[in-house]
Amino acid sequence: MRQDGADPRWPTEILRENRRRGARKRPRGKRAGVRNRLRARAHRAPLPSILLANVQSLDNKLDDLRARIKFQRDIRDCNLLCFTESWLNPAVPNHAIQPAEFFSVHRMDRTADSGKSRGGGVCVMVNNSWCNNANVVTLTCSCSPNLELLALKLRPFYLPREFTSVIINIVYIPPQANMDTALCELHEALTQFQAQHRDAALIVVGDFNSTNLKRAVPNLYQHVTFPTRGNRTLDHCYTPYKDSYKALAHPPFGKSDHAAIFLLPKYKQRLKREAPVQREVARWTDQSVAALQDTLDDADWDMFRRSTDDVSEFTEAVVGFIGKLVDDTIPRITIKKFSNQKPWVDRTIREALNSRTAAYNAGIISGNMDEYKSAAYGVRRAVREAKRHYGRKLETQIQQSGSRSLWQGLRTITDYRSPPSGLMSADESLANELNTFFACFEATSSSANASSTNANGASANGTIGAANGTCAGPTIEQRPLIITESDVRRVFKRVNTRKAMGPDGICGRVLKACADQLAPVFTDIFNLSLMLGIVPSSFKRSTIVPVLKKPRPSNLNDYHPVALTSVVMKCFEKLVRDFITSSLPASMDPLQFAYRHSRSTDDAIAHLLHTTLTHLDEGRGNYVKMLFVDYSSAFNTIIPYLLTTKLGDLGLHTSLCDWISNFLTDRPQSVRVGNCASSTLTLSTGAPQGCVLSPLLYSLYTYDCTATSSSNIIVKFADDTVVVGLISDNDERAYLEEIKHLENWCQENNLLLNVSKTKELIVDCSKKQERHYQPVRISGTTVERVDSFRYLGVHISQDLSWSRHTSSLAKKARQRLYHLRRLRDSRLPSKVLRNFYTCTIESILTGNITVWFGNSNKQDRQALQRVVRSAERITHSELPDLQTTYYKRCQTKARKIVKDPTHPNNRLFSLLRSGRRFCSLKAKTERLKRSFFPQAIRALNQGN
Repeated sequence: MRQDGADPRWPTEILRENRRRGARKRPRGKRAGVRNRLRARAHRAPLPSILLANVQSLDNKLDDLRARIKFQRDIRDCNLLCFTESWLNPAVPNHAIQPAEFFSVHRMDRTADSGKSRGGGVCVMVNNSWCNNANVVTLTCSCSPNLELLALKLRPFYLPREFTSVIINIVYIPPQANMDTALCELHEALTQFQAQHRDAALIVVGDFNSTNLKRAVPNLYQHVTFPTRGNRTLDHCYTPYKDSYKALAHPPFGKSDHAAIFLLPKYKQRLKREAPVQREVARWTDQSVAALQDTLDDADWDMFRRSTDDVSEFTEAVVGFIGKLVDDTIPRITIKKFSNQKPWVDRTIREALNSRTAAYNAGIISGNMDEYKSAAYGVRRAVREAKRHYGRKLETQIQQSGSRSLWQGLRTITDYRSPPSGLMSADESLANELNTFFACFEATSSSANASSTNANGASANGTIGAANGTCAGPTIEQRPLIITESDVRRVFKRVNTRKAMGPDGICGRVLKACADQLAPVFTDIFNLSLMLGIVPSSFKRSTIVPVLKKPRPSNLNDYHPVALTSVVMKCFEKLVRDFITSSLPASMDPLQFAYRHSRSTDDAIAHLLHTTLTHLDEGRGNYVKMLFVDYSSAFNTIIPYLLTTKLGDLGLHTSLCDWISNFLTDRPQSVRVGNCASSTLTLSTGAPQGCVLSPLLYSLYTYDCTATSSSNIIVKFADDTVVVGLISDNDERAYLEEIKHLENWCQENNLLLNVSKTKELIVDCSKKQERHYQPVRISGTTVERVDSFRYLGVHISQDLSWSRHTSSLAKKARQRLYHLRRLRDSRLPSKVLRNFYTCTIESILTGNITVWFGNSNKQDRQALQRVVRSAERITHSELPDLQTTYYKRCQTKARKIVKDPTHPNNRLFSLLRSGRRFCSLKAKTERLKRSFFPQAIRALNQGN
């Protein structure tokens, strides 16, 4: 309020200015709400406003309808008037039921096909101010005893960019109709519409009586939530978009017993729902890459080498110099991407649109529109060419064998967008909490002190002119690892440029494009690091990006840490990893199937099942107990000095052991959550998840975890460990002692057993006798006993049946058929569809097929084969059946085992005297005969 000219009788405290300084002024003259937004844009709403009513004779309700249109603004501006039970016949012309001159009538009267001569019928009236009658196309008029359907495709004057048209379906299902048949007919029609017009806005309205369309089409949403006839909701409105309409009840027309429904559009355009993404990217053109290469060619790397005696400072100077050159040489541009932008819109189209706008403005001034017409034709040509170019690019992505290109093309076709992560709105406090939580596995004081002493000794002597003092220096007989310039150049040229860069700021594209220029200086750095046993601090720094384990996290344990480390260090680790694997004895830890050449998960599962089936086959009273062990953050609990001791026992060079110890100690770590970063912590325990060496180091750390009794085995695939007890005569003492030994071993090696996720499975095929199995207790807690367990992607049941596993495979494969249909709807060649099937559907059906397909029953195989037949109908090509694939996979896997003398199951393949055929395995039960190894030997003998 203003005090100028105010009545002095009013108290001054009432007249004072109450608005705070800088506060936003309250807007006037605008009301919120769906109805007011619709009135402001009556014919430019993102979805049409609809009046739905069961009128029971439209001819008798025309006066009521005309009165509502004349005196009610919402009805007059309504875009679509949809009526069921119109009770019209061909003798009534359209102009006779036209309520106003700005409405066009489209109807479908009941015919003799319905089995009745009168009643029924549906009618749609389109407001010409929203959509011209010339842009209305009838898709179908269906009349049967169970369903009356009228479908129209409309192209109104305004539509959001994500929609190409609107398909309105008005439905009437009689009360006496067969509901299942009606749903099938309606589902078939809607599926056809969605396949032909996949970018159209689909709307289904009408009188469904007691039918629920969501039974047939689960991905639709029903927007009428109140009773429309008595206490029942018979009139429905369905769309594929959640909260797209708000339904309001209106009085019925005349004496109709159905309430009228006014549907207000609540849908918000994608452009308003999702903010545009603006990011800055580097433009890697041929000219900029050539300029960067020339600059690096002229760099004097010896200057950095002479400036310091510390390898970490030397590395920091080189990395900082490279980053500065990249920033100065490679131009950066800002890209703004809108959520509703079509993928084929490129720069040429934008330039053509700008030219057309300029020509139009010039034509308005000069009166000559010839240039505008020419520019308009140029826009059409640019759009056609852009679509053709985009189609060729899409087809190339699908045809490529790389999984990334394949899924990128599929996401583009299906317009898939991954849901935004809840982490992006987090603050700095969450980042600090996660950083502290991820560092909770620091070693005990004695272990930490031992590793700290090791690391500090290395740092004290970590200069280029000094030798490492932690271990004895390399002798003349023992030569350390020497990395050549050609090795560095080779690994740089193989860098995946799509990988995220680490904290040092050197991206993979720099290494790949300038491998020849950067290989010499980094070869010196790598060799100095190995000689001194010191990893530069910039290479050890890691940024943790937490990944959600489930959509709605409840505690910090629901975040999985993934480390972003230096790309240069990853290349360095690859060279060290190759050297370590070539130096290890081939017979080391034969039951560790991870990170070994020509071995995979099916080798581990096949060995586990063959051991189990062989023991069950030897005696009727035998049974097998399996303990599936789960560790808590296994990689994060590695003790560096224990690891280096084990590496020395394996025969690795002392300097390399010291280098690995230094690599794992004094590692700076921070957590990044969205745009927030935590403070830095220094860790000396564990191996970062995301480093190249971490999986190999863990397998070497656990190589001495082996069974102590001949009646037990321990099968390992990375940190997935299973203890198998072969029980005879109900004597479980050796099995329980093995578990106790494993518990003690974990305590000595700082590995934490997660008892809540550790499960026990008992395989006992004896049906005549009842057994009382002894429970397994770890740290005073009883381990849960389960009927089935998912081990390495395969469901193993206690009766060794595969129905549960095959049903999960069939369900997952059927979901992928949706993507295959979308590719077919995009009119891609059959070869592309077949390639997609092989990569995404067949890979699911045939995953680890050698270990379970032989013992699966007929019903399970038929269920999987039905998925293959469905894919054949979609691709219009013949696809390999699962039996043939299983036979070929058995032969391939068997040949690999025969050629690998260090494979634990190589001894099962023994040649006969002829030297051509293999000796068959003895088997009493059909389960063992149909398992992998007997089947593989049989396949090899048939091939010979």
